[in-house]
Amino acid sequence: MIYIITISLYLFILIGIGIYKSGKIKTQSDFSVAGRSLTPWILVGTMLATWIGTGSILGNAGKTYATGLAGLMLPIGGVLGIILLTQIAGKVRSFEKFTVPEIIGDRFGPVAGMLSVIALVLAYLVIVSYQYNAGGAVLETVLLDGNGNPLLSAEMATIIAAIFIITYTMLAGLVSVAYTDVGNGIIMTLSLSIAFPILWFKAGGWDGMTVAFGQMGKSNHMQFWGVYSTMDIVNFCLPPFLLVLGDANMYQRFFASKDAKGAKRATIILVVAVAVIELLIIASAWVSSSMIPDAVNGRHVLIYAAHQLLPPFIGAIMLTTIIGIIISTADSYLLVPATTLIRDIYMNYINPKANEKHIVLMSRMVVLGLGLIAYLVSRGFAESAGFFERALYAYTIYGAAITPSLVAALFWKSASKAGAISSIIGGTIMTLIWKEAAFMRNIIPENIYNNTDEVLPAIMVSVICLVVFSYWKKDKV
Repeated sequence: MIYIITISLYLFILIGIGIYKSGKIKTQSDFSVAGRSLTPWILVGTMLATWIGTGSILGNAGKTYATGLAGLMLPIGGVLGIILLTQIAGKVRSFEKFTVPEIIGDRFGPVAGMLSVIALVLAYLVIVSYQYNAGGAVLETVLLDGNGNPLLSAEMATIIAAIFIITYTMLAGLVSVAYTDVGNGIIMTLSLSIAFPILWFKAGGWDGMTVAFGQMGKSNHMQFWGVYSTMDIVNFCLPPFLLVLGDANMYQRFFASKDAKGAKRATIILVVAVAVIELLIIASAWVSSSMIPDAVNGRHVLIYAAHQLLPPFIGAIMLTTIIGIIISTADSYLLVPATTLIRDIYMNYINPKANEKHIVLMSRMVVLGLGLIAYLVSRGFAESAGFFERALYAYTIYGAAITPSLVAALFWKSASKAGAISSIIGGTIMTLIWKEAAFMRNIIPENIYNNTDEVLPAIMVSVICLVVFSYWKKDKV
């Protein structure tokens, strides 16, 4: 009962904040970039809660359950990306934009801008879809009858999670999300810092875990080196690196900063915060997995650990933290494509003279529409892939299609429209066909094809297209 009470109280507080803040939304700037009013510490909180999403709390944790201590390598890509992002943050804030496609469109023309909109919406709806599934997994775990059986089916739990996420995003956009993210970030840090030592002692420390994994036939779960091949590390770490380097969510936070200096300072602090939280998540999942022999429970290792392995009060706080992370990530990845469609499509081509009140209304309607589409995507993916695989796939769509052109728009003066357009198209198509098109298996050597995920061929095609076409077809001055 304590789990239901704690989570319900948290959700009621979120809705209350959303309703209160919704009355203060007067312009698109308020809804999409919080009126460009966020201070560095608020920025750190909202960027942390956005990045540490389901891909970390369920994706990386689930992969750690399957592979053990070597899972500590998984955050490398994201952390390195954020380190490079510290050199980009201030420059991005100086643009005074709302969306990433606006930057690409201004630099490379409307065709490149439109293509980046398509790639962004496609990738982000996949990300939102598995947030729904994750929220449903938590509800399914905590809502039990007297015999310990779930009161809700996985499908109904996912529907409830989707309804809440869509409603909350529609209420106040980034204004409500940004400030509650600070609380989520603090609670997340404290709960994981408390949970890890409790789990460590309950597992019997290093010796106890060695024995437990040995009895499960998983002795390699105590190994750091030799579990992942070099290509595995590339497949796992390159997608989050590319995503964070061009992540429209992060850029939207930069646009919401009071100034460029604050955006850069917040990103520097974020490097340390992300490294600490990611390592705590993976370490907690690794320790917990030594006490969870059942692979069905191991799929959602941290949810199971919070509900079954931690003291009830700490477990309730942990589950509330997971819920907060899921909601924050889903809201952000739902808000960004909605803002993009309004700014780059609706206001440019459909209704350029729309007033602020109408734009806010349309933004909410687009959030609703995209939210429903994401739910349909979640049903399609529900049985076909795990959280880790879906996260990498979505990261690759975005990272290969948009990140090279975005970085070129910011730093490479010789990049041309032809280069950007070919890069976006090439990266997107290669991501979609690498594993799905039968002819790829026939033209790629089997050992390369079987050991290589979409990310490496997709980013190679994207960068080659960008460079070759930029030099072959230069823009007229």
